[in-house]
Amino acid sequence: MIDQKLLNKYNQPLPRYTSYPPATFFKDGFTASDYIKAVEESNEHQPKAISLYLHIPFCTQLCFYCGCTTLISRNNNLYEDYIDAIIKEIELIAGHIDNSRQVTQIHWGGGTPNALSADQIERIMNAIYLNYTMASNAEVAIECNPAYLTIEYIDRLLKMGFNRMSLGIQDFDKKILLASNREPSAMPVKDIVRILRNHGVSVNLDFIYGLPYQTPESFNESIKQAIDARPDRIVTFSYAHVPWVKSHQKTLEKNGIPGPDEKMQMFDNARETLLEAGYIAIGMDHYALPEDPLSIAIKSKTLHRNFQGYCTRDTTGQVYAFGMSAISQLHNAYVQNTKNVPAYIEAIKKGEAPVEKGYLMDDTDIAVREVINEIMCNNRLNWEEVSGRINKTAEELKTLTAFDAKKLEPLAEDGLLSFDDEEITVTPTGRFLIRNIAAIFDPKLNAGEKRFSKTI
Repeated sequence: MIDQKLLNKYNQPLPRYTSYPPATFFKDGFTASDYIKAVEESNEHQPKAISLYLHIPFCTQLCFYCGCTTLISRNNNLYEDYIDAIIKEIELIAGHIDNSRQVTQIHWGGGTPNALSADQIERIMNAIYLNYTMASNAEVAIECNPAYLTIEYIDRLLKMGFNRMSLGIQDFDKKILLASNREPSAMPVKDIVRILRNHGVSVNLDFIYGLPYQTPESFNESIKQAIDARPDRIVTFSYAHVPWVKSHQKTLEKNGIPGPDEKMQMFDNARETLLEAGYIAIGMDHYALPEDPLSIAIKSKTLHRNFQGYCTRDTTGQVYAFGMSAISQLHNAYVQNTKNVPAYIEAIKKGEAPVEKGYLMDDTDIAVREVINEIMCNNRLNWEEVSGRINKTAEELKTLTAFDAKKLEPLAEDGLLSFDDEEITVTPTGRFLIRNIAAIFDPKLNAGEKRFSKTI
């Protein structure tokens, strides 16, 4: 276990670095025409592969820990209007993408994608298959709440081509789920995993630590149950308590939420249990079986990450996102759709891209993104390798990132990393504090008043 004094020293509010710059830097005034121009320009940049993200905001009830952009509704008429809009958005953007490019990833997130009926999901999938060229080995993934899964529903998803499923378990303890306003799985989770894997579907089980009534011992029992089901991947997310952003999270405080020391023990116990069971650690919170593509990528130092999560450099693409609040991640631009469902639907009816915010990246942003992504994913930074990806020299890359070796010296003294002129290597201890290391390369970190969750 990492030294507690070291944890206390580095337990600071910092970005999660799922993107660079973080979404807090996206700006108003980015227009629909700006987005279309960025989409057309993206055809000239790498990667040529296409990743599609579909945001389904609907949930039938609100989980109190939720930090996502959701809409609590059971209104099927609203669902239908939304589906009509998302299909039109799929068609609109397809008209500006080179049809020789192939889709290597599709990811459905939310919200709760399986709040929709199978017929509704199939309508959207048919629109994708009609308007885009699919790679033969494309990953087609969907996040599902197991409370709403049935054998019949799973069978329909399989027929549509889904080959990866993430199940939001969060915890196996029903008392903890009740305190979080989360329904338990409708079917035994072990049975769901078995059925999916027998059909060649890769399975993620997702968990959250830091919820009311959780203890290090109870959370470890949930992880042991997960291991017994033997999914391809297990994810342990640290609950981010940000009630100034998501006011409903205050509800969790009445039952008490674990403090940093307890959360660190949960993380440490779960990590040890998963590693002993043969899972490979991917970043801070993902674990995969040795034969999983992510495990292979981490060994070959080719792990990558975009808004859809961890992936390999072979399969990742520029991300074109559909639905309210969805964020497209192009070579030199981020674009976020409006976060209001009626406004989203209305913009699409007018034939407009439903843009709310965006960010155009310059050479410095692209360089910093490459550096932070490499450190976060592969726990190292070889200046020559990374500079080659953006057609810069190593010295140019250091200049663009305002690199100062003196900033690394305190981290090296604390055993978080080692470095020389050619390479920076994160130590096993440093991997626990990878966000702190990444922040060294972030020139925007202190630009403006931004609030982030703490690293622990």
